[in-house]
Amino acid sequence: MKNLEVTYLGLTLNNPIIVSSSPFTSNIESLLRCEEAGAGAVVLKSIFEEQVIGETEFMSRYEDYPEAGDYLKHHLSDSYLNNHLNLISEAKKRLSIPVIASINCSTDKEWISYAKSNEEAGADALELNIVIMPTSTETKASDIEQQYLNIVSQITSQVNIPISVKLICKFTNILNIVNELQKRNAKGVVMFNKIIESDIDINKRELVATPSMSSSSELCNSLRTVSLCSAEVDNIDIAVSTGVHTGEDAIKALLAGAKCVQVCSTISANGFEAINNIKEFISDWMVDNTHTSIDQFCGTLSCKGAENNEIIQRVQYIKNFQQ
Repeated sequence: MKNLEVTYLGLTLNNPIIVSSSPFTSNIESLLRCEEAGAGAVVLKSIFEEQVIGETEFMSRYEDYPEAGDYLKHHLSDSYLNNHLNLISEAKKRLSIPVIASINCSTDKEWISYAKSNEEAGADALELNIVIMPTSTETKASDIEQQYLNIVSQITSQVNIPISVKLICKFTNILNIVNELQKRNAKGVVMFNKIIESDIDINKRELVATPSMSSSSELCNSLRTVSLCSAEVDNIDIAVSTGVHTGEDAIKALLAGAKCVQVCSTISANGFEAINNIKEFISDWMVDNTHTSIDQFCGTLSCKGAENNEIIQRVQYIKNFQQ
């Protein structure tokens, strides 16, 4: 009998497919559809501190009535946060799969506050959606890295549920960052946060955003890093996000050493049934390859497990030019 069960962040998932933070995890109806379609867990849509601030910016019109402005600003921010916390509570009551909360803040105080409130609402784990991009020549790479580590240290010291960190792919040495996160009691990392990059419209002469949807071609950006990290850093779970659209994509991530995969764009393109399609592909592939559990093959193509690591260890552009 095939066993698709995996352990991620200390949580038992009946299969390795997680629906990532997205509009598909922003309300109870969609969450129920995710579970019905076969998801092993869900990551709720991130709560952004900036959204709380944005909802209350119009209060500046109350400059002549500061007491009224302060009252309404507090009321609106509390309402936004409470809606998010209520979703966690309702999801925990109505879903049988793990519910992972997600937060994105800009100040140290709110990271701690939001993390605690999400834990108290019943979240099984917490995914930190941290994006710190350089905008000044005075900022050193080490300064940005230290910000990540400080945020994680503060939160893991204040909450008891497991913490994962959704990373961007722009670190000079991702292996060091993952190792340092593990030392600060992070239980997992997600590779990678899809950054909406800038493009230029040459006719309008303006900056425009690139498409928000990912494609399977973006998976390669993660596989080498997962292969190395899963071999070199102990006691931390890896989830692959961005680029997982098919069952084949999921198998590749698992072979590289990921414990699970996160999906979103494929649901947009193919509907909720995409979740079950990936699940069935994994199951059929395991039968064809005589595997009865995911543990039997997970990480066998990591840097530690692969017989020939040259293509993992070395950038292969020289060989490509020589062919």
